[in-house]
Amino acid sequence: MPISLHSAVVPTMLQVLGAGHGWIDKAKAHGLSEEALASGCLIEDMLPFAYQIKSMAHHSKGAIEGLRAGVFGPDMADPPTSYEGLHAKLTEAEEFLRALDPEELDSLVDDPMRFEFKELKVPFTTTDFLLSFSQPNFFFHATTAYGILRAGGVPLGKFDYLGVMRTSQA
Repeated sequence: MPISLHSAVVPTMLQVLGAGHGWIDKAKAHGLSEEALASGCLIEDMLPFAYQIKSMAHHSKGAIEGLRAGVFGPDMADPPTSYEGLHAKLTEAEEFLRALDPEELDSLVDDPMRFEFKELKVPFTTTDFLLSFSQPNFFFHATTAYGILRAGGVPLGKFDYLGVMRTSQA
């Protein structure tokens, strides 16, 4: 039985977006100030935690909006820098994905679209865009956000990264 594009992408994004709330809460409980949380990074030439959270939302909600529009590009807006703002960014993406009609997403399979940034224009099909560009970027930013907190001493483990898994009831 073939898997739908919606099933291949949306539930796992929701899982990791939900986990992101737990990372933020643990950072707060660990005593990280909002400034330290938002500006934390792994190395000087890498973008900070707040950007990573913003990018998780952009490569989930923003990616679907890009499919609808036929074009996707980076979100150049400043990221939120407060605990509340970071949670809101994740929640906005979660609510969008939960409201997404699976049939709508699946109806877009293999439509043409492109990634654009300045002069760069990369053509994709919607399926290849989600599975080879946005989904890997989503996980890159999630892993980087998690790594920033771990490097900062926040007591996170693998199950914190995974969030609530979809398990069988058997």
